[in-house]
Amino acid sequence: MNISKKIKELFNSSSASAAKTSSRHFGHDIELQAESFLARQGLKPVCRNYTLRSGEIDLIMRDGDVLVFIEVRYRKDISHGSGAESITPAKQQKLIRTAEHYLQQEYGSRVPDCRFDVISASGEPVMFDWLKNVFG
Repeated sequence: MNISKKIKELFNSSSASAAKTSSRHFGHDIELQAESFLARQGLKPVCRNYTLRSGEIDLIMRDGDVLVFIEVRYRKDISHGSGAESITPAKQQKLIRTAEHYLQQEYGSRVPDCRFDVISASGEPVMFDWLKNVFG
């Protein structure tokens, strides 16, 4: 393999890796902004990025006595649908299974009232649309 081709491959792979890292940081920042937005609405943080092999819950918060599992979705442009519209039935099932695991680990048989909310974030500057009790 010639050196020029090897350099291009290295550059392209590191560019893709940098873009993925940048995207991950941006997503984390959106989640922090969403958590702050919800805290201003009176919710109390419980856990951030609860992760299993089968899925991840972005935020877990309390709304009074209700435990709220929150999926944060961002769309720069909503012309192809909102972030909330991008949550497929398969994604819903992953969220439900992950929430069930969390509840079993943290609460055992004393499961609190729960719901699934979606924060649909869009635009620059970011605006939030809070959809409560969207599935489950």
